[in-house]
Amino acid sequence: MRRLLLFTMACVMSMSLYAQDFDTHFEDATLRIDYTFMGNASEQYVALRDMSSTENWWGRRVNLDNVPLKGNGDLTLYDATTGEVLYKTSFSSLFQEWITTPEAATISKSFEFTLLVPMPKESVVAKMVLRDNTGKESILEHTIAPSDVLIRDRSAQRAIPHTYLHKGGDSKECIDVVILAEGYRIDEIDTFIDDAMIATSEILSYEPFKSHKDKFNFIAVASASTDTNVSVPQDEAWRDTAVGSNFMTFYMDRYLTSGEVYAMYDLATNIPCEHFIILANTDTYGGGGIYNSYTLTTAHHTAFRPVVVHEFGHSFGGLGDEYFYEGNLDNDEMHSLQHEPWEPNITTLVDFDSKWVDMVEPGIEIPTAVTPERTKNYTVGVYEGGGYRSKGIYRPTDVCRMRNNVAERFCPVCERAIERVILHQTIE
Repeated sequence: MRRLLLFTMACVMSMSLYAQDFDTHFEDATLRIDYTFMGNASEQYVALRDMSSTENWWGRRVNLDNVPLKGNGDLTLYDATTGEVLYKTSFSSLFQEWITTPEAATISKSFEFTLLVPMPKESVVAKMVLRDNTGKESILEHTIAPSDVLIRDRSAQRAIPHTYLHKGGDSKECIDVVILAEGYRIDEIDTFIDDAMIATSEILSYEPFKSHKDKFNFIAVASASTDTNVSVPQDEAWRDTAVGSNFMTFYMDRYLTSGEVYAMYDLATNIPCEHFIILANTDTYGGGGIYNSYTLTTAHHTAFRPVVVHEFGHSFGGLGDEYFYEGNLDNDEMHSLQHEPWEPNITTLVDFDSKWVDMVEPGIEIPTAVTPERTKNYTVGVYEGGGYRSKGIYRPTDVCRMRNNVAERFCPVCERAIERVILHQTIE
């Protein structure tokens, strides 16, 4: 029995090392995979739209076969011959949020989604999995042959002018954050660069980004628009902008998003890119952040600085919103109370042991009562209200950048969660 156990452990270790060897399995090149997500509240589907390639791989070269967060979906690349996991990434999407809205019970829609993965040297099987808020899965499997003549080589495409606002190190070792201009005409690009610098400085002023700034590069891309400002459907104002963003997403006044995901990646072609921040040239409050998809926020509202940090907490750290509405008024079906949400900073207590139970000091009651002293000291507990619900979902502290704009920091639970993502992408 002991010999069998040792043999099994050796096999597991061997498999892990095998999956981690980037140069063995991947070229120094990027494969872009465009998908279409479609369906409604009852059923969801995934379809392959297109594939293309560019020289250089700017993403992580460590921890290739695992992810720090489950997300609402993941893509796994398997060796087509051995079945070994070679690469895995997780994400969420606007589509997976939309299927929780009332509209999704009445109609089917389609949404764009794109992922960048390292170019395999040999054929791989790609398994794309989408999950709804109950954990039900929709799966697409397809084989990717690097010799496929329909994988378009975009390496010769000229990159849009771009500027490094912060360079922590080599792009192949750091996390590359691309900041796109949205609703800035060509004559307004200087204003965009100033706004992008504010966003960069603000994010890097917060822990744990501040302590790990040498692991980040922030790159401003001069993606000029035909029109200034963004589309505001409630004002009957539709504008021609770089990524076609608009307010009134899901018929919510301040929810500003873009469905033109392919356009985002077109604008970043041949620029080191792992995460997107999109700055909208408007003073109207709004925005959104989607894990491993994008942050989009308005650059000229008075709350720009705290909001861009908050939204980046969503898109980079996979953090959930910790605010809530009395009476559960706004898209309150995002999370099922019968299931544990995957976001690391909210819980339904269905599986609290998987969350921040180790950070709650002895003597702190669960649920935790709000007191002035606990609010002031960012005391970690289990406070009811979060994820848009006043009842049934809990947050780690009473005040946090993921809850309110007056917070001076992320709470300790969010800081730890963000740091885990940073280290997963940069440290083996």
